[in-house]
Amino acid sequence: MNGGTQIARILQENQISHIFTLCGGHISPILVEAKKIGIRVIDVRHEANAAFCADAYSRLTGRVGVAVVTAGPGVTNTLTAIKNAQLAQSPLLLLGGATATLLRGRGSLQDIDQMELIRPHVKWAARPNRLKEVVPVLEKAIKIAKEGVPGPVFVELAVDLLYDETIVREWYSAKTDKKNPNIGEKFQALYIRNHLKRLFSGKPPVFSPPSTDSSMPASKSEITKASKFLRKAHQPVLIIGSQALLNPKKSSDLVNAINTLNIPVFLSGMARGLLGKDHPLQMRHKRTQALKEADVVMLCGVPCDFRLNYGSPLRRSKVISINRSREDLYKNRHPNLAILADPHDSIVKIAQTGGFTKNQTWHDTLRQRHSVRDQEIRKMAEESTAGINPLAFCIEMDRFLSNNSILIGDGGDFVASASYIVQPRKPYSWLDPGVFGTLGVGAGFAMSAKLTSPDADVWLLYGDGAAGFSIMEFDSCVRQNIPIIAVVGNDAGWTQIARDQIVILKDDVGTVLTHMEYHTVATGCGGHGILLDDPKNIAAALEEALAVSRKGTPVLINVIIGKTDFRKGSLSM
Repeated sequence: MNGGTQIARILQENQISHIFTLCGGHISPILVEAKKIGIRVIDVRHEANAAFCADAYSRLTGRVGVAVVTAGPGVTNTLTAIKNAQLAQSPLLLLGGATATLLRGRGSLQDIDQMELIRPHVKWAARPNRLKEVVPVLEKAIKIAKEGVPGPVFVELAVDLLYDETIVREWYSAKTDKKNPNIGEKFQALYIRNHLKRLFSGKPPVFSPPSTDSSMPASKSEITKASKFLRKAHQPVLIIGSQALLNPKKSSDLVNAINTLNIPVFLSGMARGLLGKDHPLQMRHKRTQALKEADVVMLCGVPCDFRLNYGSPLRRSKVISINRSREDLYKNRHPNLAILADPHDSIVKIAQTGGFTKNQTWHDTLRQRHSVRDQEIRKMAEESTAGINPLAFCIEMDRFLSNNSILIGDGGDFVASASYIVQPRKPYSWLDPGVFGTLGVGAGFAMSAKLTSPDADVWLLYGDGAAGFSIMEFDSCVRQNIPIIAVVGNDAGWTQIARDQIVILKDDVGTVLTHMEYHTVATGCGGHGILLDDPKNIAAALEEALAVSRKGTPVLINVIIGKTDFRKGSLSM
């Protein structure tokens, strides 16, 4: 059983249905052996997108996403995606090929110190040096990726650990089987034979049952204290982030707990969509104002970073913070009650204590503000722009979303504008990069969403800048029958940057693009491209996109949008 077979077996034992890759000679046995046992191998056009696919796979399934890349540039190309997964707290396993164990540091093809390069950006990194170490190292890696604060792990796999022993010995035979060797050649041959003996020594691997327990329960006293805080509150607010949704099978328990708590809630990250479209407790607008007026705020898997203005709106509030990360628990704002535990489990247990009373006036105040903001947005959507008003397009697009739609956000201004309008319909139906704000996640996220939910309509919202990072993955989608719908908000510029740069620095340098024919690129890859430059044709374009994608062809709508002042002054740094 070679290393490739062992790795495939471990992935199968952990119920991993897909792996994501860009081929390379160092890793071929992993791909071949995985395919043999029914794991679907999805190949992409850039290694970063393999890692983005794995990231989204983990978020949507609750299992570890796996990316397999070749040595050297294959590994380095994933670094941004790996850092994105680390900051988004996604359990991801990166398997990186490497030169043969005997050739490390001797100048072989694509041989660099991958361990030191990637170690700061993962929870754990390891390099098995003998075949018998492969199974225990991989099992430990998967366990570490899921436990505590989830995150990426890296395992470097030398090429001579992956191929059959007979093939590896053939590779070295030229050095060990020379006729009439001199003394130096004899010593070299002896060294190589001993190295090979050590490389393949040991008993057949023993596969351990996958670890399933990654819980971090709060104590009974912590749950009781949190309940008392909430019972005494007159104007409470609940904020739920991605960390509360690590287990897709338990999302209904979380919804029931929120209903029991009966507290106004703001959802962020992967939590968007948790309560459906029009849940009476869910607020989407005027969050900062609500936080400034709240007497108790419960942060569930949400740190006080730039997204909460570093905690400044919470100065007058009592704060309950529940987080798996001790660092995030205390970041920028020391909570009145800090609970180092799983947010999902804690919310459910707090709700089970009962006794919560709804403050109707508080609810009505927040709901009224929410409605006023919605009306303001709709009024701005009626304004005339040089192209299609992006707000008007998003309002129309929202009407076409089925209850089984999944939304992927990859971009700056256009995507951020859409997030105010387009409403996810169910749990696990919104994906964005997370705190790292990485452009380029789109294609990988969308591909995984469609692969894990084949009956869903998967909408990829692209800014025209972000589209340039991964639009060639339309080729991957066509080849592997992954019919996503991409929507490019095309205003010919890096608008989120340009809006403030031009005002402050009086120069648009570096921010100007063109109204590129993104729809033609999609068509050239074998997909279906639609140019939308007339607001009268919005509904027809969306209908066409849905019909074509549901027949199995990926679609891209190139929407020529105008510029608005909707997000003026919103640049984050």
